[in-house]
Amino acid sequence: MEMKILEALNYYLVVFHPYRSLAQFLQDAGQSDLTQFTWGLVNDTYKMDLILIHPPHLIALACIYIASVFKDRDTTAWFEELRVDMNVVKNISMEILDFYENHRMITEERISAAFNKLALKP
Repeated sequence: MEMKILEALNYYLVVFHPYRSLAQFLQDAGQSDLTQFTWGLVNDTYKMDLILIHPPHLIALACIYIASVFKDRDTTAWFEELRVDMNVVKNISMEILDFYENHRMITEERISAAFNKLALKP
């Protein structure tokens, strides 16, 4: 099936990443101290299909939005200057937070039980 997908994509495999936008946005917002936190958020978005659905700059903005809310920073004026659709940014943010919420429900106990079941199979 991989070859069919490659053919459908006409072998065009260039994917633009949110990292460059993230660094520029953080510098522009004067929030460079949030780099490590937001970088980690962007890393986690690769465990989802966001990069295939949303433009990279919107993913970067969603990560900055999450970090600014989490660290109690007021970036409202900066986001208004960007004239970006905040509904889209907030929706992407909610998708990221939903991902974390769903993975938090997987406890160590459930993981151990799953491994024990696998070990018992011949």
